[in-house]
Amino acid sequence: MKKWILILCLFAFCLLFINSKDIYRIKVKSSAFKNGEFIPSRYTCEGENISPEICWKINIKNVKSFVLISDDPDAPMGTWVHWVVYDIPAKITCLQEAMTKGKILKNGIKQGKTSFGDFGYGGPCPPSGIHRYFFKVYALNIEKIDIIPEKADKNVILQKIKNNIIGYGELMGKYKRNALKEKL
Repeated sequence: MKKWILILCLFAFCLLFINSKDIYRIKVKSSAFKNGEFIPSRYTCEGENISPEICWKINIKNVKSFVLISDDPDAPMGTWVHWVVYDIPAKITCLQEAMTKGKILKNGIKQGKTSFGDFGYGGPCPPSGIHRYFFKVYALNIEKIDIIPEKADKNVILQKIKNNIIGYGELMGKYKRNALKEKL
C-alpha cells in the first residue's frame, strides 16, 4: 500500500513539474537608483514627480510584449499603485525618464489607472516612515492585452496576463519624506 501511495505521489509531482510554466528571470535596473536604495526626491511628490528611467533585460526570444507595474505595499490603506504600463512592444526594453502621462502613448504603449486615479506615473509620497516601491516587469507571450485604459488597473491587468507570463523581474527602491516638511 505504501508503495502505491509513493508511486501516486511521484506521478502527481511529475505531472505538476511537466505542466509548470518556466518563468524566466528579468533583470530590472534604473539609472536613477540601485535595487534597495533610496529613490531620489526628483521622482517623488517632493520633487518633479517624474518617472525614473526603468530598463530591463531578458534572454529569451519569444517575448511579444511587456507590462510594468509599480506599487507600494507599505501604504497604510493597502497596496498603493503608482504606475501601470502595458502593451509595451517586445523591442522596447527601457522606459525613459519623465514618460508622458496619458492613456495611449507612441508605439501603442498604454497606461492604466493608478491609485491616484490618473493614467501615468505618480511618484512616492508616503504619509510617514520609509516605504518600499517595487517596479515589476512582466514578459508576455502575447502582443496586446484586450482592455481599454479606463478599465485597466493593476488587478485587471494581472488577471488578464496570468496565463501569459513567461518572465518576471523587479527593482525595489525606498523613500521617506523629508522630516522637516512632514512637520510643516
